[in-house]
Amino acid sequence: MAKTNETYFNRPQMITQLIGANTTVVVAGRRTGKTDSIAAPYMLKMMQRMPGSTGGVVVPTFKHGLTNTLPGLFAAWKRYGYLNGVHYVVGRRPPKSFASPITEPKDWEQVISFYNGSIAVILSQDRPGAANSLTLSWLLVDEAKFIDPVKLNEETLPANGGIKTHFSRHSFNHAIMILSDMPQSKKGSWFLEYEKDMNPRVIAAIEAGICEQWRLKQKILAMREKGIMPPDYLRGYLRRLDRNINRLRSTATYYREYSSIENLELLGEKYIRQMKRDLTPLTFQTSILCKKIGISRSGFYSSMREGHKYNASDFEYLDNIGYDFDPAAMDSRADADVDPYAAICIGMDYNANINWIVAGQPDEELGRLNVLKSFFVKYERKIPALVADFCQYYAFHRNKTVIFYYDSTALGSNYAVNNIDFRYTIINEFEKHGWSVQPIPLGNPMKHTEKYNLINRGFQGLNRLTPMFNRQNNDDLILAIQTAGVIRGRNGFQKDKSGEKLAETEEDRLELRTDGTDAFDTLYIGCESLPQRGMGTINVNGIL
Repeated sequence: MAKTNETYFNRPQMITQLIGANTTVVVAGRRTGKTDSIAAPYMLKMMQRMPGSTGGVVVPTFKHGLTNTLPGLFAAWKRYGYLNGVHYVVGRRPPKSFASPITEPKDWEQVISFYNGSIAVILSQDRPGAANSLTLSWLLVDEAKFIDPVKLNEETLPANGGIKTHFSRHSFNHAIMILSDMPQSKKGSWFLEYEKDMNPRVIAAIEAGICEQWRLKQKILAMREKGIMPPDYLRGYLRRLDRNINRLRSTATYYREYSSIENLELLGEKYIRQMKRDLTPLTFQTSILCKKIGISRSGFYSSMREGHKYNASDFEYLDNIGYDFDPAAMDSRADADVDPYAAICIGMDYNANINWIVAGQPDEELGRLNVLKSFFVKYERKIPALVADFCQYYAFHRNKTVIFYYDSTALGSNYAVNNIDFRYTIINEFEKHGWSVQPIPLGNPMKHTEKYNLINRGFQGLNRLTPMFNRQNNDDLILAIQTAGVIRGRNGFQKDKSGEKLAETEEDRLELRTDGTDAFDTLYIGCESLPQRGMGTINVNGIL
């Protein structure tokens, strides 16, 4: 007898799998196990029960799929006993021992092939025409808050027509599962509309049917343990019940948001009260109560819009590294927005518990500041580790020059390292790694009112440079900017930095506070006010 391993699923994971609706939308916080224990079992079910079918895994960018979605799926499958190279292969033609898919893809580069002929095509929205000419039987949409709904509706959803003659008997044919945490922008909120499509009575009927199934199965099992053959009518009733449940599933939409209150029995009322006391009101609303918010129109960066974010993947490089890649290979070579022959401008923020680098390159022709990537270190990892992370990521950058914008907060003290000031330490650490530093002093920190006006004019396109953010490389920074509050002090508008003084918790992480936004401010002020035209640039032969 084959050995079986028990697998633990928490309440959201278990309910989602048991309901098994044709359309499933789960909105839940980080570390809820969405990929590991909701998406991974869903894909196994689709691929096992519809042999030879073609499904699609929709991800916002190919880089995100490589680094976030796929590793989580494969790790979960391994725990379930499904091994890469044995039960499935990725990015190559499957071995002859595998069954053939009903519809063979034109190429196998973006394909997960299962042993029974089922395949899953990786559909990244930053790769044009990824869903063209496909006939799909199911879809998984991961990180839905970053998905472009127009592209999804025009390119991908029409492909989810399936092969009706093969799988029409299955309630999950043409199924779609959408997973995300709570979106922070109007554009990223498209999937919240599915809540209107859910019929609570249908879901309640499915739940009741599942309970009745379990009761009957327990009754049949008890009869067999006593040596009694279950009567035919009981087994027939169980089959009819199963058919009826699946009829309901075939047209059902299941939408669910999971907040900390859902786990009150586990967390306890004391925990909720403590979080309400310790967290800022905005963080409590989003992280605990799972409330819907958007970019704060009354916040410090009130002019920021969805259009200030962009994707920039170098597909040639990403295709060449394959799926079984060394994580260290996911460096700046995967970014299409980096000019390797130009210097990199940086702004920084220094704090006892968290330190930031925000890196960018101005594009004078297009009138924009590309915020390429942001880095942070916490607690025992200090500025030397932060600089090392930067230099490792940009190890293949041809021009090893950093234009370092800093204000007077970088002078005279250095509680993040030792008694030598930040400016000296930063320059010294970059030089240790073979980089040259061009320090550009900005003087005393700009007053909040002036900063507020300058940066929001930038977002409105009224300055020389408009800030634009690489969405893949600035996830935490973007969220911190979108939620940064503003208070009115005696000197006018001020950024609300009160949250920086609170102790970090799982729901209120340091990287989502305003420290990183201060590093961005410094970068933008420097690039906008003190441009270094023609400096730190090398030609294609590497000559200064």
